[in-house]
Amino acid sequence: MLTSKMESTPTATDQRSSHLDILQQLNRDYVRSVARSDVSWFDENLGEDFLNVNADGSLVDRAEFLAQIARPLTISNLAPRDVRVRVMGDFAIINARSVFTKPDGQPGSRRYTDVWALRQGRWLCVSAQLTSC
Repeated sequence: MLTSKMESTPTATDQRSSHLDILQQLNRDYVRSVARSDVSWFDENLGEDFLNVNADGSLVDRAEFLAQIARPLTISNLAPRDVRVRVMGDFAIINARSVFTKPDGQPGSRRYTDVWALRQGRWLCVSAQLTSC
């Protein structure tokens, strides 16, 4: 008796789940890379048109952001919390909170929003914004 193997095609749900997994990992890597001043990770994962709004309201482009990342942080124990990832076709929005320890030992937190675009099969961060809590 011959049997045939049926190939399954990814469904929209499968693709969405895969994108969610990738974006959740990118979010963890983003926060880890901030904590480690890992400019090379950002150089690989930011769109050329990336813009960042700092917590003080200043707007910086990709080059200015990379220069900021290169400077060591004065905070420690940076970690993401309350992460919400929404995939909307070829872009996604991540809303989350980061928690950390301030230089004086006190706890701190900020909210952030990152916008990711699917470009040539890769997710690239094209916009980020921090707000103080």
